[in-house]
Amino acid sequence: MNNDLVNTRNIGIMAHIDAGKTTTTERILYYTGMSYKIGEVHEGTATMDWMPQEQERGITITSAATTTFWNSNNNKYKINIIDTPGHVDFTVEVERSLRILDGAVAVFCAVGCVQPQSETVWRQADRYKVPRLAFVNKMDRSGADFHAVIQQMEEKLGAHPLVIQLPIGEEDNFRGVVDLVEQKAYIWNDEDDSLGVNFTETDIPEEMLDEVFQYREKLIETVVENDDQMLEQFLEDRSKISVEEFKKLLRKSVLENKSVPVLCGSAFKNKGIQMLLDAVCDYLPSPVDVGAISGINPKTDEIIYRSPDPDGPLAAMCFKIVANSFVGKLAYIRIYSGSIKTGQMLYNVRTGKKERVTRIFHMHSNKQTQIETVEAGDICTIVGLKDIVTGDTLCDENKPIILDSMQFPEPVISIAVEAQYQADIEKLGQALDKLAEEDPTFSIRYDETSGQTLISGMGELHLEIIVDRLVREFGMKINQGKQQVNYKEAFLDTIQHHVVFKKQTGGKGKFAEILVNIGTAGKKEINGLIFENKITGGKIPKEYIPAIEKGFKEAIMNGPLLGFPVYNMKVELLDGSYHTVDSDELSFRIAAGICFNEASKKLKTVLLEPIMKLEIVTPEEYLGDISADLNRRRATIEGMDSQGFLTILKAKVPLAEQFGYVTALRTISSGRASFSMEFSHYEKVPSDVQEELINNRKFVF
Repeated sequence: MNNDLVNTRNIGIMAHIDAGKTTTTERILYYTGMSYKIGEVHEGTATMDWMPQEQERGITITSAATTTFWNSNNNKYKINIIDTPGHVDFTVEVERSLRILDGAVAVFCAVGCVQPQSETVWRQADRYKVPRLAFVNKMDRSGADFHAVIQQMEEKLGAHPLVIQLPIGEEDNFRGVVDLVEQKAYIWNDEDDSLGVNFTETDIPEEMLDEVFQYREKLIETVVENDDQMLEQFLEDRSKISVEEFKKLLRKSVLENKSVPVLCGSAFKNKGIQMLLDAVCDYLPSPVDVGAISGINPKTDEIIYRSPDPDGPLAAMCFKIVANSFVGKLAYIRIYSGSIKTGQMLYNVRTGKKERVTRIFHMHSNKQTQIETVEAGDICTIVGLKDIVTGDTLCDENKPIILDSMQFPEPVISIAVEAQYQADIEKLGQALDKLAEEDPTFSIRYDETSGQTLISGMGELHLEIIVDRLVREFGMKINQGKQQVNYKEAFLDTIQHHVVFKKQTGGKGKFAEILVNIGTAGKKEINGLIFENKITGGKIPKEYIPAIEKGFKEAIMNGPLLGFPVYNMKVELLDGSYHTVDSDELSFRIAAGICFNEASKKLKTVLLEPIMKLEIVTPEEYLGDISADLNRRRATIEGMDSQGFLTILKAKVPLAEQFGYVTALRTISSGRASFSMEFSHYEKVPSDVQEELINNRKFVF
C-alpha cells in the first residue's frame, strides 16, 4: 500500500476564467483512457462541466473530482484530479479544493498572461503551501507570448518559474516543444493525427540551439545551487549528473516550494498534455512526500500529527457537500490517515456524535463508482452522514484530532426571493437550506422589518446561478427583488457602558450586571467582534462569561444605522455582579444585548461598503470614455499597462456602482473591452452617500 501511496497524486487544475482549465482536464481524461471521446467546453460536452448551467455558459461553477491512471517511467500512477472554477464568484470551490490537495497545476493563457483570478488562486495556493507546476496554454493563439507569462509570474506572483520546456514556434506556427531536461524535441503533425496521440521525438531545431542552451544553463544552475553536494559535483564535471539525479533534485525544489517548473502547449489543439502528465508524476508530491498532517487534540489542546498510514488512527476532512437526488447527501472526504469501510461508524469532532457510513464512492465528475473501502491519501465521497458540514474533521472517537478548517469570504451582495405560490413557501426554505449546506459563501437571512427572505452571495453571477438552480433542480417558481449591496457598520469611538438587567416574576427572577468598554477595535480589521474578559476575583462566575460574549455576537448582527452587521468591534468586560439564585446564562446573554443596543445609540457609527478590484482590458481608443465612466462610479484608477495593442486599466470601485457594468462596458467599447472584478476590502461610505442611504432606508435591506 505504501508503494501505491508513493504513486498517488492528488492535484487540482486552477486558473483565471477562460485560461483553459477544463479543456486541459478533458485532454488528460482522454489521453489517460478515462474518456473515449474528447469533450469540448464550447459544445457543452465537457465531462467535468456536468451542470446544465455550466454547459450553457461554457464556464465551470462547481469543482468536479475524478480519478485516472497514467503510466510514466515504468510505473503506474493514480491521479485524483479536481477541476476548479475560474470565475471569482465561485472562489470558494478553489479554496476548499486547495485545502485538501497535495499539488496543483496552474494554467496560464499565453495571450492573457497572469490575469487577476490567476493571482487570487496563486495566493490561495501560497496560503496552503501547495507545490505547483505551471502550464502555459493556448500557445497556438494569435498574440501568444510564452516569455511574457514567465516575466509576469515573477513580477505579479513573486514566483520562481523554472522553464523546463520551450515552445517550437508560436501562434499559427506552434507545432511542438523542447524538453530542456531530456534535451529532446517533440513535434506534432496535425495532418497525420488531429487528436495529438502520436508525436515525433526529434533533434532540437537548429535555429533554437542558442535559446535552448541559455535556458538550460539557467535551469541547471538554479537547481544544483540548492544542493551543496550536487553543486560540487557539477563544478567538477557536469556530465557526472544524470537526468534521473537532476529530476530528483528538481522535484525536491518543487516540494519545498522553491521553484515552479513551467511547461507549455495547446490543450485545445491536443499538444503538450502527455508531457504535462509526466511532469505531474515526476515533480508533484505524493501523500508520502507531504508527510504527517498536524491537528489539535480537542481534549488537551496539544498539537498532534497523523501520518499517511492506512493502518493508523483515522483522520479525514470533509471539504465539500453535495445534495444528490438519488443517494442523498454526498460528503467529499480527503483521508489523511487510517481507512474507512462501508458500515463503519465515524466520529465527528464538531458534533461529538458518531454516524454510520452506508456507501463509499469514487467520483468521476457527477457519476459514482461504489467501493467498499478507502485508505489514507485518497479522496472519495461517502453517504450516510446526516449532520456534517464543510470543514468537519472525522476521526476515531478514542483518538480525536481537529484538523485546521477553511476560511471563507463573506457574501457581498443580496437579493430578496419569495415563492410565487403560498404552497411552496416551506419548499423554498428547504431548498435554500440545502444550497446553503453545499456552499459556505451563500447565506440566507429573514429580514423582520420587511418580512423578506434575503439570499446573499459573492456576486451577480453567483446569485443568478442560485436562482436558476431553485427553478431547475427544485421546480420552484420564484419572484426576486433587485440586487443590493451587503453593507457593514462600524463604530468610530469607544465608550464605557453599565447595564443592570433585573426581572422579577412570581418564581425565580432574572439578574445580571455588567460594565464594559465597547467600541472600535482600531486598526486590527476584525470582521466581527473581539471580546476580552478583564474581570478578576470571580465577580461573575466563569460559566457565565461565554453567555455574555454570545449575547454581543448575536446583537452585532443588527447595527444601529440600517441593521447591517457591525464590523471591527471590541468589547472589554471590566466588572459586574450576579445573584446566586436569580442569575443564569440567559440573564447575562440578555444583558449583553441590552448593553449593545443602548451603547450603539451613543457611539459614532459609519457605513462601510465593499470595494472591488477591477481590471479592464480594452483597445486604447476607448480608454478615455471608460475612465470617465469609472470616475462617475466613484472609482479610483490605480494604473495602466500596455499589452500589445491593448491597455489594461486597474481600478478600485464600490460594488454599489457596478451593477449592470457588463452592459455599460459593452456599450462604451462596442463590445471590444472585457473586465474581471473581485472583492478587495471594506471602506467607509462617503457622508453624502451614507445620508442618502439612511434617508431611503426603506429601499435598503
